[in-house]
Amino acid sequence: MNTPHSVISVCVYCGSRPGADPAYMAAATELGKALAQNKFRLVFGAGDIGLMGAVARACQDAGGETFGVIPIHLMELEVGKRDVSSFVVTENMHERKKVMYMNADVIVTLPGGAGSLDEFFEVLTWKQLGLHEKPIYLLNVAGYWDPLVTLIDHQIEQGFADASLRKFFEVVATVDELTASITQNEP
Repeated sequence: MNTPHSVISVCVYCGSRPGADPAYMAAATELGKALAQNKFRLVFGAGDIGLMGAVARACQDAGGETFGVIPIHLMELEVGKRDVSSFVVTENMHERKKVMYMNADVIVTLPGGAGSLDEFFEVLTWKQLGLHEKPIYLLNVAGYWDPLVTLIDHQIEQGFADASLRKFFEVVATVDELTASITQNEP
């Protein structure tokens, strides 16, 4: 955890594609800028494409610190973003997720695909098991995560998860709401 005067590191999971709704890219850009303005360090997958690249470029353009982690096999496919404050190349996806998690105080998931779901559910499961207390947020841009929240509620209703599961993550609709919550609940 951070000391009161240290930088908060925010891990952002998101798509390596831009998505169908322009609101996703707009939110990614807004988030990157807000992270820098709030002096939060961005921890991300080190790709320079899709939402991932948009968050990083906006954070850098606003003078923010960026910590990128990419597995060697995705360097070409995700266009490894080497011009970041810290750049780590891992051997595989498992190591990438571990390094990102270990270097973060807060987890945020923007819209994304299977990889973003994998990352979200891994940290959610770890929190459910009591392995960490890091805040987890779903940035619900244009209602993107509504079906996921409905599914989690369904799991609870059907007896496959305890109702406490919903307390392990927070759904926020805007970047302003997200940054306010991070600041209020500083880890």
